Amino acid sequence: ENEMANQTAVTEYILLGLCEYHHLKMVLFVLCLGIYSVNVLGNSLLIGLSMLDPRLHSPMYFFLSNLALMDICGTSSFVPLMLVNFLEAQRTISVPGCALQMYLTLALGSTECLLLAVMAYDRYVAICQPLRYPEIMSRQTCVRMTVLSWAAGFANSLLHSLLTWSLPFCGHKIINHFFCEILAVLKLACGDISLNALLLMVATVVLTLAPLLLICLSYIFILATILRVPSAAGLCKAFSTCSAHITVVVVFYGTISFMYFKPKAKDPALDKIIALFYGVVTPSLNPIIYSLRNAEVKAAAIALLWGDLLSRKMSHTPCCSSTLPCMAG
Repeated sequence: ENEMANQTAVTEYILLGLCEYHHLKMVLFVLCLGIYSVNVLGNSLLIGLSMLDPRLHSPMYFFLSNLALMDICGTSSFVPLMLVNFLEAQRTISVPGCALQMYLTLALGSTECLLLAVMAYDRYVAICQPLRYPEIMSRQTCVRMTVLSWAAGFANSLLHSLLTWSLPFCGHKIINHFFCEILAVLKLACGDISLNALLLMVATVVLTLAPLLLICLSYIFILATILRVPSAAGLCKAFSTCSAHITVVVVFYGTISFMYFKPKAKDPALDKIIALFYGVVTPSLNPIIYSLRNAEVKAAAIALLWGDLLSRKMSHTPCCSSTLPCMAG
């Protein structure tokens, strides 16, 4: 009864955030605000261009638009509050707000793992089976794979959220993080969290390692194919489309694996810096990595600046009609 009384007494949590770097709070505020702005503007531009320019109406850009939407939603679920907390003496979040934040961050992170695997499969079909590309990667197939990725990610998060919030909490209010990250919340529980830890590890293996394995297999086949390309220009083009996706995969999977595979053997301050990098910096890199090195996106952006996209339908470039569909990366 005392435990239940204490649990209901907690109406909000205190987020410690990066209190170790209190003297740098204004620097962190400006830095995170700048990165968050780049993330929202860059990803919004990417979604807008993919919708407006007929040349970008292909599976690769459809998946990329979904990735951009995930990045905007994922960071918006915690960054605005984190920015406010940098300027506040008391950093608090309500219990329902904390539950929602934990659910969204975990759901979108899980979905992104699956979508990156889908994008690797798209590149595999484009490079290894170019003649069958329109047939295999039909609009219906792309929509199904994307919906399945979103559904699996959100269902996984719902399971972990229900299990987490069904645990007894003994009135501890301090979360040693800058948002309601699931491992930080589980540390507040005074019941047995072994089932939660086990299921979290299983989910990490299924939703992180399995897609990573599929990505690696896709790139083994891609590498074998592009090494047989006789043309130097074709080889360069193929490496170009792969390098952007590989860069995003390495950054994303590297940070998420570091966070979740050894939750107890890390310095909390370092854990938070890694989470900050994963949560704020990585999503803002995606549009930069994919856009700046992509001739099609550059052409669409220039056309938008000149008002061409809104005034007339642009003609398709030879890239998308070649044997390697939309390979510029």
